[in-house]
Amino acid sequence: MGALDEGHLNLELEVGLKNGCIELPFEHQPETLAIQDAVKLLLQGLREDVNREGIKKTPFRVAKALREGTRGYKQKVKEFVQSALFPEAGLDEGVGQAGGVGGLVVVRDLDHYSYCESCLLPFHVRCHIGYVPSEQRVLGLSKFSRVADVFAKRLQEPQRLADDICSALQHWVKPSGVAVVLQCSHIRFPTLDVDSLSSSSHHGFVKLMVSSGSGVFEDESSDLWGEFLSLLKFKGVKTQALCRNGGSVREWCPSLKSSSKLSPEEDTEMVSAVVSILKSLGEDPSRKELIATPARFLKWMMNFQNANLEMKLNGFNCVKSKCEISESRLHCELNLPFWSMCEHHLLPFYGVVHIGYFCAEGYIPNSTATSLMKSIVHFYGFKLQVQERMTRQIAETLSPLVGGDVIVVAEAGHTCMISRGIEKFGSSTATIAVLGRFSNDGSARAAFLDKIHTATALKTDSSFPI
Repeated sequence: MGALDEGHLNLELEVGLKNGCIELPFEHQPETLAIQDAVKLLLQGLREDVNREGIKKTPFRVAKALREGTRGYKQKVKEFVQSALFPEAGLDEGVGQAGGVGGLVVVRDLDHYSYCESCLLPFHVRCHIGYVPSEQRVLGLSKFSRVADVFAKRLQEPQRLADDICSALQHWVKPSGVAVVLQCSHIRFPTLDVDSLSSSSHHGFVKLMVSSGSGVFEDESSDLWGEFLSLLKFKGVKTQALCRNGGSVREWCPSLKSSSKLSPEEDTEMVSAVVSILKSLGEDPSRKELIATPARFLKWMMNFQNANLEMKLNGFNCVKSKCEISESRLHCELNLPFWSMCEHHLLPFYGVVHIGYFCAEGYIPNSTATSLMKSIVHFYGFKLQVQERMTRQIAETLSPLVGGDVIVVAEAGHTCMISRGIEKFGSSTATIAVLGRFSNDGSARAAFLDKIHTATALKTDSSFPI
C-alpha cells in the first residue's frame, strides 16, 4: 500500500472509530435500517404502494427525521455546560438577592420541538429560563438553549421536560436557583366526521404552560418567582395560564382522551413495527408511559386509511350567466379548514383552503355550495398527501362544476418544518391553482387575493397567543 493510501486509511479509521469499532454511515446503521423496515410495514398497512414515486424514499426520510428528533438520548448536558462557565465577580458580602453575582438572569423565547411520548407526534415548546448565579460564575447564554434541547430531543411530556431542564441546570451550573416555564402546543386529533372537521379551529392545538423551580425558586409564591413571571409578562406571556404542580397535565395529549386499547382488527405486525421504532430510538417500550403508545400512534395513522369521506356533489348548480363575463360576480369560500398527512415524512400538516369562482350577477350561493366545497377539501385533504397536489386536485374537481373559472389557495403549517432539524417555527406554505379566467386575468386574481388578505387580517386580530 502506498504512503498516500495508508495515510488516507488511517484518517478514515481515526474519524470513524467509535467505541472500538468503525462507525457505519447513517443510512447503514442498524437503527436506521430497523426504522425503515418498520415504516415500510406501516405504509403497507395503509394500503400504500411502497414503490410509488414520492413514497419509496419515505421510510428513509422518516428514519432520518425520527433519529434527528430524538438525538437527545445520545447527548449529555455536561458536554455543553462545563466549557461555558465563566468567572464573573459579584457582591462580596452576599448583599442582594442571593449573593454571588447578585441578581436574576432571564433567557426568554427559546423555541424547541419535542416528540410526545403518548402518540409520537411532534409538539412545539417555547422555553423561558431564569436563574440566580452563585459562586461568582455565570453560564454562557447560548448554553441554556443547548441544555433545553438535550431533553426536548427525547420522547417527552411537558412537566417532565420542565423538571429535566431545571434539574440539569441546577446540578451542573450550581446556581442559587433555577426557574423554568414552558409554553407547549400539541396538534389536536381531528375526527372523521365532516361536520366536526369543518368546525375545527384553524388553530387546532392543545396548549399547556408548565413550570419547575429549584433552590431559591422552590417556593413558587416567592418574590423571585413573581419577578421572573413579571419579566415574562413584558414579552406578552400570559402567565395566568400557568399550570401549577402538574394540575391539568393529564389532559395534555389528545390521544389520552380516547381509548388506546387495541381493537380486534388492528394488525399486530403494525404494532410490532411501532415497538421496533421505539427501541431503535433508544427508548424502552415497556416503560409505563409508552406501553399504550403504539396503539395510540396507529389509531392516528389509520385515520388516514379508514377515512371514508365522500364528495357531496349532488344538488349544486352554479348558474352561469349567458351575458358578458363582466356581468358575473366573484364569489369566495374562505378559511375552509383541512387536515392532512405529509406522505414524505408521515407527519401532519393542517391549514385552510380559500376558493374563488364566478357566478351570474344576482346568484346567491346557498349552504349546498358551502357544503360541496367543504366535502371536496376534506376528501382530498384527509389522506397521505402533498400540499401542491391537494390544491390542484381541489381546483380540477371544482372546475366543471363552476363553469371552468376557479382559483384555489391553500395555506398550511407543516410539522415536518420544525421536527426534522430545520426548526422553522411559525413558517407556513401557500400553494395556488388557477383555471379558466383566473389563468389570464390578473385583476381577477388580485381581487380574490385581496379578499383573502382581509379575511386573514380579521382572523389574526381576533387570535391570541398562549
